[in-house]
Amino acid sequence: MANHLHQGDLPDGITFGDMVAIDSETMGLDPHRDRLCLIQLSDGQGDCHLVRFAKGVYQAPNLCAMLTDPGVTKLFHYARFDVSMIKRYLGIDCTPIYCTKIASKLVRTYTDRHGLKDLCRELLGIDLSKQQQSSDWGADDLSPQQLDYAANDVLHLHRLHAALEEMLAREGRQHLAQACFGFLPTRTELDLGGWSGMDIFSH
Repeated sequence: MANHLHQGDLPDGITFGDMVAIDSETMGLDPHRDRLCLIQLSDGQGDCHLVRFAKGVYQAPNLCAMLTDPGVTKLFHYARFDVSMIKRYLGIDCTPIYCTKIASKLVRTYTDRHGLKDLCRELLGIDLSKQQQSSDWGADDLSPQQLDYAANDVLHLHRLHAALEEMLAREGRQHLAQACFGFLPTRTELDLGGWSGMDIFSH
């Protein structure tokens, strides 16, 4: 496994096939207050490409072209947050989307533990470290430990996708998952517009 850190954008010529695992690191959980610092990407083969953004500089044409490519599925864990940050700071709608957290909630109904660490432990037998979760991602220099942590958040998503797809097919819930994935851009637009804490379908 190798981590490749890029400043501001992906270099020309990098491809991720028809499915790319994506995660983001930010200064906090409020997209209107906390800036996007890092986006990490993997094709599932062991390497991770990390794009680091300087404060206020979000011109990334190669990355944006890939994120909006209709032929590339963007694989997230908790896509709602990452897609909101991408829309807020890169100004694009990231589609098509697959979210392992939504898939887990639809099919692992025997538990209320749907975090990435929980999924990796149960489905893959991997114990992820979350030691760097609360970390200064806006620092001038990111440590090797921070880069390894960020990479681990995407390196296992392809295998999780395969395992969850088998479970969704077994339980006959793939159509529900796809409908939820298709609604995510609208859900994130609602979040950014001020309806993040509201169930718009409630009475």
